[in-house]
Amino acid sequence: MAGRVTLFDPSTSFHQGPNTEGLQSTLLPKPQRFIPLKEQREFEASAQAHSQFNRCLSKLRALRLSDSSSSLRTELNLLFDQLISENHCSNSHEDVNSQVVCEILLQASHLVPLNQEHLTIKLCQLIHQLLNQLQIIVDEHTLDVLVSYCLRALHSCSSWTHPEVLLALSSLVYGNGSKCQKHLSDLLGASGFLVSFGDPAQPDIELRRSALHCIANLCLSIPGQPYLEEPYKGICYGLILKTLQSPKPPDVEDIVFCTLLQSALKGMQYFLNCGKWKAVTYQDLGTLLAVLKRLMFYGLPGINVDMPQVLYPAPLPQYETIPSPKPEPSQDSTPQKKSAGSQQNKKRKSRGKGKKVGAEGCGEDFNVGGADECSQPHGPQSTSETSKQTITSWKRGSSDSEFSDLEGGVQSKLRLYQARVRQSALQSFLAVVKSVEKRILYGYWSSFIPDAPGIGSPPSLTLLTIALKDPSPKVRAGSLQVMSALLEGSRQFLSTAEDTGAPRQAFTPFSASLAASVREMHRCLLLTLLAETSCQTLTQVLKCLAHLVANVPYNRLRPGLLSPLWKQIRPYVRHRDVTVRVSSLTLFGALVSAQAPLPEVHLLLQQPVSQSNLGTPGICTPQEASQSWRSPGPGIKTPPNAPQTWRRTACRGEETPEGVSEGPCWLLQLCMSLVTQPREETHSDSDAGGSSSALLEPSPVRLEALQVLAHLVKGYFSLAQTSLLELGQVSASCLTEQDPSIQLHGTKLLEELGTGIIQQYRPDANSTQSSNRVPVSQVVHFWSEILAGPLISALQNEQHATLQTSACDTLSSILPQAFSQLPGKNQVLCITILLGLTYSENALVKAASVRALGVYILFPCLREDVMFVADTANAILTTLDDRSPNVRAKAAWSLANLTDTLIVNMQSVGREFQEDFSDLLLLNMLRSAAKASTDKDRVKSNAVRALGNLLHFLQPGQLGKPVFEQPVEEAVRALVETVRGDATMKVRWNACYALGNAFRNQHLPLGSAVWSEEAYSALSDVVHSCKNFKVRIKSAAALSVPSTRARYGNTQQFSEIWQTLAQALEHSEETDDFLEYRYCASLRSQLCRALLHMLSLCQPEDLPALRSTLSERRVNTLQSLLIRHLNGRDLGFATGEEGADPVAPEDDRLLLKDTLKRLQSMMGNTAADANEDLKMVLCFLEELERNCEETEGKDSNES
Repeated sequence: MAGRVTLFDPSTSFHQGPNTEGLQSTLLPKPQRFIPLKEQREFEASAQAHSQFNRCLSKLRALRLSDSSSSLRTELNLLFDQLISENHCSNSHEDVNSQVVCEILLQASHLVPLNQEHLTIKLCQLIHQLLNQLQIIVDEHTLDVLVSYCLRALHSCSSWTHPEVLLALSSLVYGNGSKCQKHLSDLLGASGFLVSFGDPAQPDIELRRSALHCIANLCLSIPGQPYLEEPYKGICYGLILKTLQSPKPPDVEDIVFCTLLQSALKGMQYFLNCGKWKAVTYQDLGTLLAVLKRLMFYGLPGINVDMPQVLYPAPLPQYETIPSPKPEPSQDSTPQKKSAGSQQNKKRKSRGKGKKVGAEGCGEDFNVGGADECSQPHGPQSTSETSKQTITSWKRGSSDSEFSDLEGGVQSKLRLYQARVRQSALQSFLAVVKSVEKRILYGYWSSFIPDAPGIGSPPSLTLLTIALKDPSPKVRAGSLQVMSALLEGSRQFLSTAEDTGAPRQAFTPFSASLAASVREMHRCLLLTLLAETSCQTLTQVLKCLAHLVANVPYNRLRPGLLSPLWKQIRPYVRHRDVTVRVSSLTLFGALVSAQAPLPEVHLLLQQPVSQSNLGTPGICTPQEASQSWRSPGPGIKTPPNAPQTWRRTACRGEETPEGVSEGPCWLLQLCMSLVTQPREETHSDSDAGGSSSALLEPSPVRLEALQVLAHLVKGYFSLAQTSLLELGQVSASCLTEQDPSIQLHGTKLLEELGTGIIQQYRPDANSTQSSNRVPVSQVVHFWSEILAGPLISALQNEQHATLQTSACDTLSSILPQAFSQLPGKNQVLCITILLGLTYSENALVKAASVRALGVYILFPCLREDVMFVADTANAILTTLDDRSPNVRAKAAWSLANLTDTLIVNMQSVGREFQEDFSDLLLLNMLRSAAKASTDKDRVKSNAVRALGNLLHFLQPGQLGKPVFEQPVEEAVRALVETVRGDATMKVRWNACYALGNAFRNQHLPLGSAVWSEEAYSALSDVVHSCKNFKVRIKSAAALSVPSTRARYGNTQQFSEIWQTLAQALEHSEETDDFLEYRYCASLRSQLCRALLHMLSLCQPEDLPALRSTLSERRVNTLQSLLIRHLNGRDLGFATGEEGADPVAPEDDRLLLKDTLKRLQSMMGNTAADANEDLKMVLCFLEELERNCEETEGKDSNES
């Protein structure tokens, strides 16, 4: 037993009890965390790098200038060599402390005297290498010390050291231009180093290039830091521009000059990125654009171009052209010889043909619809593969790193550097597009965008010339990026293009020239699409086309532009590269959303998916040869939630018989299959990790397909409604996934489906929409399935507020007629969830839920439910005090809708609803709306509308209570202040409308209350002096609302309103804004209606004021305008957009006759003075009636 004794540590504690797990845990060592070998090696390398820098710093600190010069020089040489030989770009140096690097450089600069030029060069190399490879921006103290050191070195060291010193200086000033204020005079002053070294007269080209590199880095600004200040900013721009304009010196090699141009272009790009372009004396946009355009074609094979020195803004293109091509053996333009038996000559022949197609198209008879015939060989053996090979053979193997070795290394390198110059020029031009206002750039549009090719004349050099002819895919992509930037936001500029009318022979209007340019862009981009082989550049082509389609006014152009483009992009949805597939779907989305619905796109969507069409050359790629490209492969099961109807059609690829509409349109089919259908073949490596499931398409493709579906449903709902249930299943399947983006786009699709159904049931829907409505029973079934699915879970998903917001918007898109037929539990569920979400902590969710309640409150099946109206009102009033302006705006809109419901219930249900509605809640609504009327305009606009409705809704029992007296007065005064205030015209229009609405309440003490005079005064001021005619029309309508004479107040108040209306009628055609002139007729009609209404109510005491207005000077004007109104002559000029009360002229003529009878009955019953006034008014009215009848008789005889 002694041999088995085990000694234990007395400090060890044991678990008490029969279980021995505690004993085992104390005896066994704790397991260490497993670290993968790769991570362990990286950690060790990083620690080693830190240790190395610390050792170097310690050695430098140990050195003293008092040491022996030879030993000091030896130690420094060893240290510098060791640091320079290291590769600091590796991952092990990512976490190196920048402060340690700064200390090393500071200490080294103290130890290296300037008379030791070799050590100085090594220090400069070390500065450049460490700062560049470690991507460190030094602090201000280090910057000051090291820049001073470099400046002293430039002053005292030999000239052969200057390029290396400037290289170190460029690394130091990178992004620190604004921090070098004390050194800028030495660098950029009149005799500054950079000015003298960077001058075009400088013979040393390497020194000049280094100086320009320094200038470029000085111009660079990091976001959040100030830019380089004047006058140094102008000096930099001048030096860079002079360099770009200067020719190549004869003794300088082409490659070296290319590096110089690259440095200058980089500097120009940094300069342009510093902010918006300013029209100062030293910055001439035309000169800069001319330089950049010349460099965009620098070294391009087959093009020798003489550009003008300045480009001038003009609607016509500049007159630079492509000279006749000259033989250039070094530029791969050797004359080709025909040889029927040589395969090599056949390829050269194809290459030449490809260049011709790219540069000049197919001659003057080429149109976009004939792209296939022009760019493909004819004959039965012609296929899509051979046609594409013919077009693109000249580009094959022409990337930056794949030049032919037979041409020699020098020529290959030269072409590479020339391509980099062209790429840098395009990047600078892109910076110009981003920094200069678009309206200024449109003046230079024709210099960079292709125009219609002239008859017999060569085409101009444009961005698309580069996209078609440049051998470098990066340069081609750069030109397309610039063109996309130019097209982005150009809708207003391109909206003037039009060519639907007959062509004019005498002159070509600008609209026709612009339309021709648009057609030429379509033609050239279509050729570029056919010729491109690089996936990255192909993506840019598709994006550029999407920008073009999104901004072109196709409804003003002859149809036929979109059909060839539609046919050519269909194959790219099946492309092996995922980015190309996404871009092609983006283009499809632009096509179906551009001025939807377009008849041409509608026809294209209706085309059946025929296998014969897919096999037509030029319409499909070789990858499309397989019949069932979407069919699941062996061992792959179709998801059970995928819709069955369209899945079978999509996989079969069967041709639908002509005239038979079977299933959804092909694009709908395609997008639904991309979202839910498993893919068969493996695509490019870029697909990896892009999808939540390896069997489905990558997430970017599925998201883009969902967006196309949403655009398609929004613009062409009549084609999508046949697949309503299947689309609902697609959305439901998206909501069951884990990816929040997929879920979000699923709810967006549901919202568009609901909105499309609502549009069909709108009262103003056209006959076609009304006849093809989705039956209410089908809509009820659709929403019943959706509400029984995962939408409710999305509404309760607090982790994704954006998804909740979109789900609330989806609930608000339920058709009211269908909501009333939903099961009661579904109705209660929707209402309960929305009421609960109004108390969400997220502002977006709160705004969406209160807006949805504002939609529900208008539903006929809910608006008469007093409890629902009360609950909704309480939720709205709570959100009306929210901190978020967006929430308050949505709450005000919902409150205005709720008050509209109160007015409707008052007219339909009657006193029963008013008595059941809580007085306290009504009082709170009145106070909250008055408070909201002082908020921002987007809140105020609906708050004043709610105030008008509430004042209209109040009953005698409520107005008689003292608690309502002050809120009513505050509400009216809030409306008056809004009418007189400086709010937007929309808000003031709503306030005038609200006052007119309040005047309709016969129980309000209008005319006797204190606030009556203020209300009438505000409306009178607006009707006479407001610049906006729509506001004046609505104020005149409000002044004609009171139904009794007493409600206009005393005699003075009545006469002031009458005189104001008469003056406004006399000056109704006076305006400074031509856009307001279109509302003149409607304004005259409303003013005449208000005057006739007041005449019908006038009493004897009002006649003196009326007589004074009807003086000889004014009576003719008033009479002519009233006759014009009574005969209905202004009716044809009214726009119908200004909200004037719809009253026919016949009603006003009857009103005039009744007024004459009433006033004639007063004769003899009034005093003598009153009789004179009455005679004057009667004479005016009788003459008005007589002239009106005579004018009407003349018009009928003439007709």
